[in-house]
Amino acid sequence: MTALALVLPGVVVALGIVLLVAAFRPRHARLDDALSVLADTAPPAAEPFEAPTGLDRLGAWWVRSRQVVAPQELQRQLRLRGRSLTRHYAYKLVGAGVGFLLPLLMGVALWVGFGESPLVPLVLSLALALVGFLVPDLLLRSAGADATEDATEALLTFFDLVTLERLANQSGTQSLHAAAALSDAPVFADIRAALDRARLQQRAPYTDLKELGRELDLPALRDLADVMRLDESGASLSSALRARVKELRDGHLTTMKMAASEVSERMTIFMVIPSLVLGLFFLVPPLLTLVTSG
Repeated sequence: MTALALVLPGVVVALGIVLLVAAFRPRHARLDDALSVLADTAPPAAEPFEAPTGLDRLGAWWVRSRQVVAPQELQRQLRLRGRSLTRHYAYKLVGAGVGFLLPLLMGVALWVGFGESPLVPLVLSLALALVGFLVPDLLLRSAGADATEDATEALLTFFDLVTLERLANQSGTQSLHAAAALSDAPVFADIRAALDRARLQQRAPYTDLKELGRELDLPALRDLADVMRLDESGASLSSALRARVKELRDGHLTTMKMAASEVSERMTIFMVIPSLVLGLFFLVPPLLTLVTSG
């Protein structure tokens, strides 16, 4: 036991040094990621154009040194929440640093003050560093349904604004630009970026909106693009927009009612538990009487 207590801390420290060196060593991009970038098939990342400042510098350094290519689902969740990839990895690195330092500082305090062995805090610091690095991903994944719901509600508001702009005798493209400029919500920012990209390339924005709806997994945005495309054929958009917005709102309300019903059904379990406990209070004494009498 004494030999193990002497050798194991050195092994843990050496393993930590190896992991730190492996983490900070620049890594080459994977072949499939490089080919997808060359073929322009990778989904666009919602990165800011300005130079990163503050905490984003840490995340930008990690993304640049590790050649990070985020999965499409992660990029979709980040875009729905209006968070850049560099900020996300900055949170991951801060979480890993906090998880590593807290047990280590507590172990040093216990070692200096009470002479306790620092072996357990060393092992715990490595485990908590890994947990802290994964916590932002877990939080982002757990809030995925809420982010999609918020994006859908913002998109329905965008439809109303487009309808109002269209009723004010604006063209289809002008209505989209005017409505997208009225909010800084993440969905509005993505729509503005798609509209500006189409304007700079001098083409109709409907294809870009459908592609954005596919990337963000928002079918309602693809429906809006299909309805707005009717403007090219000279059809009346106001009645079609109002009818489609009503259908989408009814569908969204139905989905919310179904989710509320599921929550209510789960709550009935906690309502049954007190009744079961009360029933046990009345059943246990007779059962004990029968057992003792037999």
